[in-house]
Amino acid sequence: MSSSSYSKLYLKELTKEVIPFWENYSIDRQHGGFYTCIDDQHKVFDTDKFVWLQARQVWTFANLYDRLEQKHSWLEIAQSGADFLEKNGHDGNYNWYFSLQRSGEPLVVPYNIFSYTFASMAMGKMYHITRQEKYKIIAQETLNKITERIAKPKGQWDKSYPNTRPLKNFALPMILCNLYNELGELVSEGEKERRSQECVTEIFDLFWDDQRGLILENVSSNGDFSDTFDGRLVNPGHGLEAMWFIMDLGVQLDRKDWIDRAVEMALSIVEKGWDSEQEGIFYFMDVKGHPPQQLEWDQKLWWVHLEAMICFLKGFELTGSNACWEWFEKIHQYTWQHFRDKKSGGEWYGYLNRSGEVFLPLKGGKWKGCFHVPRALLQLNEISKRLKI
Repeated sequence: MSSSSYSKLYLKELTKEVIPFWENYSIDRQHGGFYTCIDDQHKVFDTDKFVWLQARQVWTFANLYDRLEQKHSWLEIAQSGADFLEKNGHDGNYNWYFSLQRSGEPLVVPYNIFSYTFASMAMGKMYHITRQEKYKIIAQETLNKITERIAKPKGQWDKSYPNTRPLKNFALPMILCNLYNELGELVSEGEKERRSQECVTEIFDLFWDDQRGLILENVSSNGDFSDTFDGRLVNPGHGLEAMWFIMDLGVQLDRKDWIDRAVEMALSIVEKGWDSEQEGIFYFMDVKGHPPQQLEWDQKLWWVHLEAMICFLKGFELTGSNACWEWFEKIHQYTWQHFRDKKSGGEWYGYLNRSGEVFLPLKGGKWKGCFHVPRALLQLNEISKRLKI
């Protein structure tokens, strides 16, 4: 692969392969919303609709309309998904269900805060491109709900016994780093700076294990290490995704110190998370090297590698780090070789076994939708264009 063609490569893959896949196979023209469970023969194998994936697809098409080309068809797709979510996705009080039946009836209660975060992100982007007041209201009301639940994200559906082993989870401050940035003008500059500072401080000071050079997925409420399955858990992809979120905030808020520290942490995470025997980045690890609780720990996942590519290309752009460039090229080669469907194109595979072979022949499912691949290709295209590569 000649590095002189990265920007064109990513743009072509985005516009000629990945987006047409979702345009052609995911849209439910009868009930609204999107199918996400689609196999590599382009067949829908389950019609349940997962609210966070519905919202992610709304955001993706709205984002393409906003940042790439104002195609009317993209706006229509985003609008259709937003209408479906507005009508069916919540209980009338912006408590967002986890999943719905095809026609929109709720299936799973609003236990998952990431239904809320992505609904807010989607509606915020819809307000940005349409200026319709209803989207602004939904985005802000949902953000208020998220803020209320920060201390106890699962709310009344938390299965843990009260006060026995209270742990803080990394995923929420990580997602909030991105959400406050994504909501733009819907969050005042003062609030954005304050909230971003809180999230970044929490990540740097609580979740970063300086001794081991990794981000822990769960820590005790004061940041202490918990020598348990949950406390030893590391998800390298989460850490790398968070680092580019922090780099973006560093640019927005003129915090070069955040950018430099995020790059330093990312390099440590990838060095420890890389499978030196079979290549690729592990899905889960136990920080002490014990057998992980997750049986899928050694799988190679699409989003982990895509987020790593964004992280290191962005890190190279912002700091000129040669190590970032070397990791970007290494991960690009692995990702391009293993996750793309070289036979029929379209959306990428999501799940590989440790040796890099396709493990599940799906293009989308309960956890994989129209989000990570297009977001990464758009980001990588934009950065490559700025770098003239």
